Amino acid sequence: MQAVLFGGTGLTGDHILNLLNNDSDFKSILVVSRKKFTYSSNKISNKVINFSDPIEIESCIKKDTIVFSCIGTTQAQVKGNKKKYKEIDFDITLNIANSCKKLNAKKFLFISSGGAKSSNSNFYLKLKGEIEDAVIKTNNNSLFILKPSLLIGKRKNSRFIESIGQIIMPLFSYLLPQSIKAVKASTVAKCMLELSKSELNGINIIENKKILSYK
Repeated sequence: MQAVLFGGTGLTGDHILNLLNNDSDFKSILVVSRKKFTYSSNKISNKVINFSDPIEIESCIKKDTIVFSCIGTTQAQVKGNKKKYKEIDFDITLNIANSCKKLNAKKFLFISSGGAKSSNSNFYLKLKGEIEDAVIKTNNNSLFILKPSLLIGKRKNSRFIESIGQIIMPLFSYLLPQSIKAVKASTVAKCMLELSKSELNGINIIENKKILSYK
């Protein structure tokens, strides 16, 4: 199988890349990035693109490839600019989904968020819900939307509030329902990998409870 990975340098993307590299079912992995990316493996290649250009995104995808997206930003990275935030999270993800449909990718898997809903009053959860709705409308043959709760793991770019949550939530994890329990980024990556090799078609919504079963 051939994999295309968008967002391979982030918390979950890094775990997915390592899993793909060590999985004999995948013969080649294309990491799509904004800046040059190096990884010591003959299976992995890198393509630097302008993520704002749908045509460049499309150029990364071929028929029957399995496409993973871990694209996402933070308020801090966009300096509170909600328009910029949406351009990254919404526009890029939707352009990837459209390209997958147009070029007949075998599967498209992307990470959303637990609690995401377009009717939510919270900016982040509302946006994630809007992304889900838009991607579903692309009518991809095999679509997987993963909806994890708080992700646990060491980020290259620290998120203050999330960092506090990563300390506090595990302490009370046994009290929380599985729908909102914090989940390791490595567990999300394992879930994505296994789903990418499944025979499931159509729209597949993977809630936090299901993701936790892959630990």
